[in-house]
Amino acid sequence: MIMADIQIFDPVFSTSAYTMNHATAIYDTLFALDADLVPQPQMVGKWGVSDDKKAYTFELRDGLSWHDGTPVTAADCVASIRRWGRVQPSGQLLLERAESITATDDKIFTIILKEPLGLMINILAATGQPLFMMREQDAKLPATKQVTTNVGSGPYKFNAELTKPGSRVVYERNEQYVPRDEPSSGFAGGKIAKVEQVIWENISDPQTALAALQAGEVDFWLEPVADLFPAIESSNTLVLDSMGGHGWDWVVRMNFLQPPFSNVKMRQALLHLIDQKAFLSLLSPDPKLGQTVTSMFGAGSPYSNEVNADWFKDGGNFDKARQLIAEAGYAGEKVVILDPTDWREGDLASQLLASVLQKAGINAELAPMTWNELAVRRDKKGPVEEGGWSAFITNFSDFELGNPMSASLFLMNGEKAWYGWPQNDEYEALRGKWPDTETLEERKKLAREMQRVWWDHVGVVYLCQTAAPAARSKSLVDMIMSPCPERAIWNMRKVEG
Repeated sequence: MIMADIQIFDPVFSTSAYTMNHATAIYDTLFALDADLVPQPQMVGKWGVSDDKKAYTFELRDGLSWHDGTPVTAADCVASIRRWGRVQPSGQLLLERAESITATDDKIFTIILKEPLGLMINILAATGQPLFMMREQDAKLPATKQVTTNVGSGPYKFNAELTKPGSRVVYERNEQYVPRDEPSSGFAGGKIAKVEQVIWENISDPQTALAALQAGEVDFWLEPVADLFPAIESSNTLVLDSMGGHGWDWVVRMNFLQPPFSNVKMRQALLHLIDQKAFLSLLSPDPKLGQTVTSMFGAGSPYSNEVNADWFKDGGNFDKARQLIAEAGYAGEKVVILDPTDWREGDLASQLLASVLQKAGINAELAPMTWNELAVRRDKKGPVEEGGWSAFITNFSDFELGNPMSASLFLMNGEKAWYGWPQNDEYEALRGKWPDTETLEERKKLAREMQRVWWDHVGVVYLCQTAAPAARSKSLVDMIMSPCPERAIWNMRKVEG
């Protein structure tokens, strides 16, 4: 199987999709979304809630053990919830509402709330940055310090001896894992490891990757490049598969703490500079596999709307952008764009972004690095002269952006926010109403109010949305299909043919 290199393995420390795929293999979750996106118990055997909806009791199911042979305990779960809750948006909400989170014995823990939280089980079944259970000794590390032990309780074990950093990551079937009795459904039900060993290969050259897939040397390619789609589709042995996904929304995230993007008018200028169709033609040459995005909630959510999106214009609006740059008093400050050269599409998009900014008279330069180096540098909050940054490009699952309580991108609470650290109290007050808004129509109304503030403040700049099909051999079957951004390796099997 082909996937980019993983150097950060901790799913609390990093939101990288590759990190989440790794965590999905080796860790387990308390609850998980089934094929209908309904939360179902996973590690939890029984649970209940008090009549006043403030006290939740959870009992772990039998047979749960860590890969080191020790049993999973309620104390492990409490520590995992607390660590994850410090960084994940819906987890932050849970910690704010919680009066206590405690283990009452080895298998039972309780969450006592200050006030009811109707989304409790949905939060515990979060996607994007799921709530993975870790050993207490690992989960007691600060969220700012990486866990490196890779000891989970999931259906696969991490094989450190066979793993070669930068080249391959190897997983072995966990023979001690006890799956649930229910049939597999989405990320819920029985997680049955039908393949004894799974190897993720890092093959950076697309032509080499395609040749390996065609020769049967690998069975699955997570992210084939768009210009090779025709070759894959024309093959008798290969197939392009959406994997149930909704596509990826490409974004520019700015540093709100440092000039020039600490100035809202500079962020608004960037919004007007972007020609989404130019980025779309670069990232997805086939127009059937992409579209423009004008709603903060992406293109496929019931909350997607057009409020305050009149900034969007085919080709961008350079005159308006230059006006805003002048109003901002921009004086030629350096703009450093972090450029992940080992991620082909991210590199190309970064180059185009730099060109657009330079054309508008902005002193933009690229800082070439690997994605893993980018993931470390984006944590720096200081000025560019001290190793900081101004902007970087990444993408988010369109499915994930339909939920402002779980998408890390949607925080605007300053130091607690995702990289870039935007702060807007009006927006956060609106977002804080979401968990207690009961009907779809009421949430749609709230979404429109949130988007009005979002685009005034410019929490992010969208570049486009692209489809994200995987390529696989037709002999690899029964893969987990889900719009969730994580990819699972259990359940799949190989057949002759």
